[in-house]
Order: sequence, then C-alpha cells, then structure tokens
Amino acid sequence: MSAKRVVITGASGLIGGALTASLRADGVEVTHLVRRAPAAPHEVRWQPGTAALDPAVLAGADAVVNLNGASIGKLPWGRRYRETLRSSRIDPTRTLATAIRELGPEAPHFVSASGISFYGSRPGVTLTEASASGDTFLAQLCVEWEREALGASSAARVALLRTPPVLHPQGVLKPLVLLTKLCVSGPLGRGTQVWPWITLDDEVRAIRHIIDHGIEGPVNMTGPELVTANETGRELSRQLRRPFLLPAPAWALRLALGRDAADSLLLSDTAAVPEVLHDTGFTFEQPTLAVGIAAGLG
Repeated sequence: MSAKRVVITGASGLIGGALTASLRADGVEVTHLVRRAPAAPHEVRWQPGTAALDPAVLAGADAVVNLNGASIGKLPWGRRYRETLRSSRIDPTRTLATAIRELGPEAPHFVSASGISFYGSRPGVTLTEASASGDTFLAQLCVEWEREALGASSAARVALLRTPPVLHPQGVLKPLVLLTKLCVSGPLGRGTQVWPWITLDDEVRAIRHIIDHGIEGPVNMTGPELVTANETGRELSRQLRRPFLLPAPAWALRLALGRDAADSLLLSDTAAVPEVLHDTGFTFEQPTLAVGIAAGLG
C-alpha cells in the first residue's frame, strides 16, 4: 500500500531532495525536519543531540526516512571531522529512534540511512545483506549508525539503507568528471577493486519500494552490475571522450588523502549485490554502468 505521509530528515541533500520531489509528485504529504527556523508549513524544527523530539511530530506518518550525515567526500578526515562524521549520523538517528519507540504500536516504518562501506574491503567476496561488517573506520561507523536505528525495532519495522556512491554530478561523478575532463584520470591503485554504485533515480525508486513493501533489515542499494574502478573510469572517459591513462598508485592516494579515506573511498573492494531488492521484486531502470553514467551526465 502506498504511503500517504512521510517524514524526511536530511531533505536538503541530494537524495532527500529527489525523494521529496518523487513523493509529492504522487500526492504524498511530506514533512521535513530541519535544524533552523521553519520557513514553510511542511517544516518542523528539531535539535538532535540537544533536545528530544516530540513523538507527536511523527504520529500518523507511514514512514520516517532518516538521511542525515555529513559528507564523507569532504577531506581530510582530521580528528575533528571524524567526530562530525560520527555525531551527524548518531545523534539524529538516536533522537528519531527514541521518538519512534515512544509511539509504541502506532510507530511508523523507520527507513534509516547507512552505507555500503559497512562491509569494508573484501576482495574476491560477494557480499549480501547477510555478510559481516568490515573493520575500516567507515565500516565501524556504519555498524554504530545501524545499531542506533535498530533502537526503534521494539516498536517499528526498521530498514537500513546501505547506499553506495551515487552516479550524479553532485555525487561521486563530481570529482571524477573534473579529473577526466582535465585528462588526468587513470587507474587508482590496482584498479581492479570492485566499486559499488547506484543512480539517483534508482536510489529514490528503491527507497519508495522499501516503504511500499514494508521491508525491514539491511538493504544493499547497489546497481546489479558489478564493475571495477578501472571499468568505471574507462566508461566515464569514453562518454566524455577523454583518455584514461594516468595511474595513481595506492601509496600516493594514501599520502594525499590519508590512509583511512583512501582505503575506504578509492581502494576498497566491495562486491555487494542487491539481494533483498531482487528478492522483493524491485527492477532497476538503470541497471548497467554505461546507462547509469549516461543518466548521471544528463
């Protein structure tokens, strides 16, 4: 059954904005939780980590979609920014889970963001939602993030969105397009590491599929085609008609970005497959890397 009202946090971000537009286009009432003074009737101010959220704000919603989290693409990850990465995920999720739990039997479906980084780097291993977590900084952050969301599970169904980099000019394509247009793109480290991906359209469609089907538990929000870093770079270079030649060895990436960031963002090998989406009847509209990049480039 389709939702009639959805509450979204992080609605000013790439995914939140697109999800809001998609829901409203189908007549769904959308409420945004914001950290500033409300500027429209559909906005409600909250202060995660500082003040409790009144459960009445969520009452009557079919789903609460939690998309909060500072960008992992902002580098370097110094000690202060690591804490920002953590608090921007943990505080909102804990606040929402507490309010949802207090609603008891009337609690809405809780659809909470996580990351495909949950699995860390696992060369040669096909990863489903049943696979164990990794040991990188981002993997352990995702473990903690998901644990906070599951705090609502005594009252509500909880879905965990393990999202990979999104193929969009405001997502992972932004730095890759710049490097490619400057003709300085090429293999990153080995280049054979598997890079999971999804398009913005399919990410939004998958979230709506999860809400409409009442899915709970972790969900790999990954495109069905497994591709390597080299295949991604070469396809982008082909579509932009630029060369793919200049290699960046792993040591140089770690020196420039820091070991944790380089290993988590560029060198990680994560062959995650969307088993739950497949098993629940979801169909990708942009199922291949070539189609995904073309869609991302507009």
